[in-house]
Amino acid sequence: MPTAPLPHVAAIPTAVAAVVVTHRSVETIDACLSRLRRAEGVAEIRVIDNASDDDTLDVVQRHALADARVRFIANPDNPGFGIACNQGAADSAAPWLAFVNPDCLIEPDTFARLRAHADAIARAERADALLGADLVDEAGVRDGAARRRDPDFAAMLRRPSARKLDLPMDARQSLQPVDAVSGALMVLPRRLFDALDGFDPGYRLHAEDLDLCRRARAAGARVAVANDVRVVHVRGVSSRSRPWFVEWHKHRGLARYFLKFEAAGRSVPVRAAVLGMIWARFPFAATAAALRARGD
Repeated sequence: MPTAPLPHVAAIPTAVAAVVVTHRSVETIDACLSRLRRAEGVAEIRVIDNASDDDTLDVVQRHALADARVRFIANPDNPGFGIACNQGAADSAAPWLAFVNPDCLIEPDTFARLRAHADAIARAERADALLGADLVDEAGVRDGAARRRDPDFAAMLRRPSARKLDLPMDARQSLQPVDAVSGALMVLPRRLFDALDGFDPGYRLHAEDLDLCRRARAAGARVAVANDVRVVHVRGVSSRSRPWFVEWHKHRGLARYFLKFEAAGRSVPVRAAVLGMIWARFPFAATAAALRARGD
């Protein structure tokens, strides 16, 4: 029997709207939505599909027929991850937002535990929080993108090692402050998302999560990873089919991020060198991604 939607979700302080952006996500979207439907506090599930040409929407429609909390928007083209996230947020009303990749498999208490961490920050520091979780693959290997520092592009020119943004897990902290969490799983209060005007629509893929976290910190919010909340992230399911496209927009996103946050404080030669470094790396990264995809 279909599940009825919760009435007046905007008035329920613990209600969560889960936003899932799909593109050729048929391999994992069924498991993702099944887990979201069982998760504590989920009042709305919004799937924004970016022009999938596989059976992704068939799976989503099946869940929507079974559960009134599930609604979807089928974009006829692929406007990008950030724009789709903004669409999902605008089509929901719950006080909490969770952005969940279709290859993330949450546990029933994932959002409740993340909200508890955010509530503790609000009480202790009178600040909103943007939180991520301890992301691991199916073998339990940690996703380095779950904990990141801000890029320092000028440092990358001097030291290639500076290109690595991943930070190690600090097991001593249940809640580890970081510059940025992964866009694969983000939980934050709607009021913070609205105050930031959501994701920057100028990014197509990648770096929009770095951007959102940086702006959240600038607005006084706390950005952190809940090391005691583990979520399986089956990485790269949709990106395997278009490695050159993905890498192009990844490098374009890095260039946009540099121009937005760092370029104004750098000399013209440094700006040119950083942009040259980003685009010189693109063909090598894209070729490597294509070879990995072929191997899979």
